[in-house]
Amino acid sequence: MRALAAKRGRPALGQALAALDAARLRRERLTVAAFAPGPQRVLLTGDGRALIDFSSNDYLGLARHPSLAQAMAACAAASGAGSGAAHLVSGHGNEHARLEEELAAFTHRERALLFSTGYMANLAVLGALTGRGEHLLLDRLSHASLIDGARLSGARLQRYPHADATAAERLARPDTALIATDGLFSMDGDLAPLAELARTAAARGAWLVVDDAHGIGVLGAGGGGTLEHFGLDAQAVPVLVGTLGKAFGSFGAFVAGDADLIEYLLQRARSYIYTTALPQPVAAASRAALTLIREEPWRRERLAAHVERFRALCGEAGVPLSASHSPIQPVILGSAAAALAAQRALAAAGLWVAAIRPPTVPSGSARLRVTLAATHTHAQLQALVEQLSLACARAREAPP
Repeated sequence: MRALAAKRGRPALGQALAALDAARLRRERLTVAAFAPGPQRVLLTGDGRALIDFSSNDYLGLARHPSLAQAMAACAAASGAGSGAAHLVSGHGNEHARLEEELAAFTHRERALLFSTGYMANLAVLGALTGRGEHLLLDRLSHASLIDGARLSGARLQRYPHADATAAERLARPDTALIATDGLFSMDGDLAPLAELARTAAARGAWLVVDDAHGIGVLGAGGGGTLEHFGLDAQAVPVLVGTLGKAFGSFGAFVAGDADLIEYLLQRARSYIYTTALPQPVAAASRAALTLIREEPWRRERLAAHVERFRALCGEAGVPLSASHSPIQPVILGSAAAALAAQRALAAAGLWVAAIRPPTVPSGSARLRVTLAATHTHAQLQALVEQLSLACARAREAPP
C-alpha cells in the first residue's frame, strides 16, 4: 500500500490487483439470484446452480421466516420504504422507538440505541467514550470495526494476545479508559473470557465494551448471548453492542446500556447523528424476529444439537476442527490457495462454504468458515462433512 501511495494512477492500481491475484487474495462476490422454496438457505445463483448455504450468519433461520416478511410489508404500506432523514431530524419512527424499548428489556438494560450497522455502532462507542491520549485495550482478534473505531478515536491502542485475560490484566494501566472485545469471535468461533475482563475493567475504572454480534440470540437459554452464557449483568459489562443482521435475520445494530450512556451516545456519536435512520419496515422485521427468539427456544436447541452432531461427524471423518462449540466451525487449511481450491470443490458439489483468507485472518491460517443454522438438516450436515473430508485430504496432498 505504501508503494501504491507513492505511485498513484491506474498502472499502480493494476499492479496492486495483480499482486492480490498472485497471492490468491483477491475477493470475489457470489451473486445470489433467489432462494429455493423452503426454510433452508439454498442459494440459487445467476447461472442456475443450487448451493446449500453453510456460510451465512442466519443462525436461527429467521431471515426467510414469513413473520419477518409480513411485518416488513405491513409497515412499508403504512410508513413507506425509507425513513427519509436521520434519527435526530425526522427519521425516528414508532417502529424504531418500540424496537429500542424491546431490545432494552431483552438485554436487561435501561435503554438501547439503534444504528444502521454494527460497524457504525462500534465506531460510535469507541469514538464517544475514548479520546486522544487515553489508553485503550483490544483483543488481538477483535473485529475490524473495533480496531477502526479505536484508531479513529485517537486513543493509544494496545492489543493483548487473543482471549488472554491474564495478558489483558497485565497490560491494563491505571489510566486505561476502555477494554473492548468480541463476545463470540466471528472467525474462530470461541468465546472471550468476559468474567476475567470484567474484573480487570472494574479494577481500573474502565469501560468494558462487548461486541456480541454473533452471540446475541444464539447463546444463553433465553438467547441473551455471551453475557447470559456467562451469567454477567449490566454492571459487569456496561456497554453491549448487538447486531440484527445475524441471528435476528434482519438488518441493523444497537447499543444497550444505562440511560446516561445511551443519551450521551445520542448526543455525541457521529455515526448515529450524521446518517439516515434505517427504514421502519426493517425495524418492524427485527421486532418480529425478537418475538420468535423469545418464544421459540427450540431453534437454539436444534442449533446446539447440530453443532455437536457436526463435530462428532468431523471427528469420525478426520476433519480437523478448533475447540469451538458455537455455530462457527473453522476448518483451517493454511494457505489461501488451499482454501480457495476447497471452496471451489465444495461449490461443485452443491455446498457453499466461503474461503476466508488474510487479512481477515492471520497469515498461514486461511480457512473454510463453516457456519451452521437451525434450519439445516442431518442429511445436509452429512453431505458437508463428506466433502470437507475430501477437501482436507486434497489439501494435505497438495505441494507446499
